[in-house]
Amino acid sequence: MPEPARPASPTQALHTVARIGPFFAVRTDPPGPAGPRAEGYVPLAEVYAAGPPAADRLEAAPPALRHRYTTVARRLGTDELRVAASLSFQGLAGRLWSLAVGRAALTGQAPDLEPRRLWWHPEHGAPRELWLPDADAPPDPVDPVPAADLAERVRAEVIDQHLAPLHRVAAAASGLSGALLWGNAGSALAGALGVLHGWLHAPAQPGDGITTEDREAATVRARTLARDLFATEPLRSTGHWSPGPRPTFRRGTCCLYYRVPGGGLCGDCVLPRVPGR
Repeated sequence: MPEPARPASPTQALHTVARIGPFFAVRTDPPGPAGPRAEGYVPLAEVYAAGPPAADRLEAAPPALRHRYTTVARRLGTDELRVAASLSFQGLAGRLWSLAVGRAALTGQAPDLEPRRLWWHPEHGAPRELWLPDADAPPDPVDPVPAADLAERVRAEVIDQHLAPLHRVAAAASGLSGALLWGNAGSALAGALGVLHGWLHAPAQPGDGITTEDREAATVRARTLARDLFATEPLRSTGHWSPGPRPTFRRGTCCLYYRVPGGGLCGDCVLPRVPGR
């Protein structure tokens, strides 16, 4: 496989990945004198820090996570906390997977997504909800990772640093099952890989910053990432892939979107029909 073109900086790499779509984008502009918190952002490390025990599940959740749940519930028109919590988890998982697998596939790098550096806004959607104001600060690497280590590096960045602690606080705050939340993580990764696949196989656009040779190499890396990431727990138990020219993922749990007013079943849902219909 040819070596990927090496970006001049982590910011340049992130801007290249952002061309795939809004879920693959992250803010990298420098903050004002008051910092990101002045705009309502919090470091994701705070989102994953469980509060003291409380009689009410939600009251024990970090404030930013509570804010997200109530915001999502209001926008979807539901009063079911567990529905908002499920979809919030899946949305953030999708953003994190997109940043990681997009950069890994296009550049051969695993980005530094350390939760104290990556800021999140509980009211914003993609692409403005995530902010990496010091993207070019060490130790974010610009050298490609050996192909054999790339999936493990991506897994460590996303699952170990983000989704595992988010899983703990989300389950405690909402009462959702661990299997459902990990199913959301698997579905989010499959969705990110699907968008990446579609972009890599779409006609090249002027200024998209990637050559035909780079697209072919990125496609190979994306397929390898999909195979290796879903070969390990907790993703291996989240669903199964159907073979074909473009493999499809069917998860083993339901994210509860059908319980949103006017909602239905997602394309990868385990349910054959909406319950009760």
